[in-house]
Amino acid sequence: MRKYRKPYRVKKKKSILIWKNRFFWLGILILIIFGGIFYLIFFHSFFQVKVIKISGNQKVATEDLENLLNQKIIHPPPFFWWRASKSIFLVNFGEIRKEILKSLPQIEEIALKRKFPDTILVQVKERKPTAVFCQNATCFFIDKYGIIFEPDVDVTRKDLVTLRKERKEEMSLGEKIIAKEQLSKILEVEAKLKNELKILSEEILVISEERFNAKTLEGWQIYFNFQEDLEWQLTKLKAVLEEEIPQEKRKNLEYIDVRFGNFAPYKYR
Repeated sequence: MRKYRKPYRVKKKKSILIWKNRFFWLGILILIIFGGIFYLIFFHSFFQVKVIKISGNQKVATEDLENLLNQKIIHPPPFFWWRASKSIFLVNFGEIRKEILKSLPQIEEIALKRKFPDTILVQVKERKPTAVFCQNATCFFIDKYGIIFEPDVDVTRKDLVTLRKERKEEMSLGEKIIAKEQLSKILEVEAKLKNELKILSEEILVISEERFNAKTLEGWQIYFNFQEDLEWQLTKLKAVLEEEIPQEKRKNLEYIDVRFGNFAPYKYR
């Protein structure tokens, strides 16, 4: 019995034309859409920063702030861009805030906000003088955190206590010159000396991390300890002044030391 085989046929491969593939055109469409969104967000004039509104500043010049901001909102073209951008979406508030606080020590806080499509809002809080800090003949305002922020101030202001501290290094604006806690204790003592004991101080001498002296307008000094109970030190001071040192003898007084224990030793010149 003869066997028959089907003749062998070579199948022709179907040619695949990319441009006839619907997924190809879908990919092109997606690229066009994303490219359009990319251009709109980063380069279209609608979202380019055109207005900077600054409020809250009194001593810091608006022009100085604007110059800093304008430098920081311009983004140079990296390898895949063809031009610089001032897109409101690219503004790095953290970097700007850090640069402003470093460059302008008079500013304590700064808040930045986007107002679409093209405006940056800047709210400034400036440092307020809490005391005057002097090194030799140079004096500065310091704020409640102990940071110096304004030089060549008027030391004749009666509403601010004057601090002095011996140090070899030159001071620079923005530097913390005294700990916040120490400054708070000095201001507390100064207020009670003035309001309760009727003692006016000429200046406060910061001697060390443990000690400060209040130099009175009468020429004598009071030695205080940062580490001990200030209320108790003031109580001892009041007692020794009322019981042992009459007003007429204070002009000959050199110091009263209220730093330690239950005693307040004093010395005449």
